[in-house]
Amino acid sequence: MGRATRMLFVGWIVLGAGCLGPVADLHLPRLGEPRRTIYLVGHGWHAGLVIARADIPDALWPRHRDFPQGRWLEIGWGDRDFYQSPDPSLGLALRAAFVSRGSVLHVAGFDPEPAEYFPHAEILAIDLSPRGLEALLRFVEESHARGADGRPLPLGPGLYPNSGFYTALGRYHLFQTCNNWTAEALRAAGCPITPAYAIGVGNLMLQAESCGRWLERQEARPVRGAPHPPALRPAHLVGGLRAPRCRSRWRITTL
Repeated sequence: MGRATRMLFVGWIVLGAGCLGPVADLHLPRLGEPRRTIYLVGHGWHAGLVIARADIPDALWPRHRDFPQGRWLEIGWGDRDFYQSPDPSLGLALRAAFVSRGSVLHVAGFDPEPAEYFPHAEILAIDLSPRGLEALLRFVEESHARGADGRPLPLGPGLYPNSGFYTALGRYHLFQTCNNWTAEALRAAGCPITPAYAIGVGNLMLQAESCGRWLERQEARPVRGAPHPPALRPAHLVGGLRAPRCRSRWRITTL
């Protein structure tokens, strides 16, 4: 083993050890403390965070006002070209993994309960303290790219009804996926998650079990306004390739 290889190996171990360190200030609710329940929604290859709009203070994340018609907001982050494409191809997936041209936030508002709106998804309910939710919302707010006037940059309609895209900070690549970003948001809220390991939905959901509880799947019945957005691929197809379901305990998927 050459010197450069040894140094890289040692650096990886040090980085991994740092990621495994305890969360400095856990924000999970203490006995008798108010709870704010959020939801981690696994869509097969991508995960989003769902937050009750009524729990979001204007000062922490003003963008929720862009979606006044929804009781719930789902937030996701990803590669700009792949996420926004109505029919993403394998080529777009490879470009996102290796030569991404930017990232975006996707925000969607809806009224039904999350398990009803996403009947085919796997969902964890996560209870946070008020300060934990505040930390998560600060993380989301700080993920927005901003123009010269300091305001976030909207990019137009999103994938669902009542949704939109915004230019985001951070570079998407093979080892910094939408699921890593979601893990970072949960860690900011106080969940003891190692974001570096959460490349795929399977590992993200597995780690999040430590601070959440599974919701039972709803019967697949039509819900007015519920999405079958292109990016979620009801058949879990990306570029003609079948993506694995997300409840695998040890599988690592990247797209």
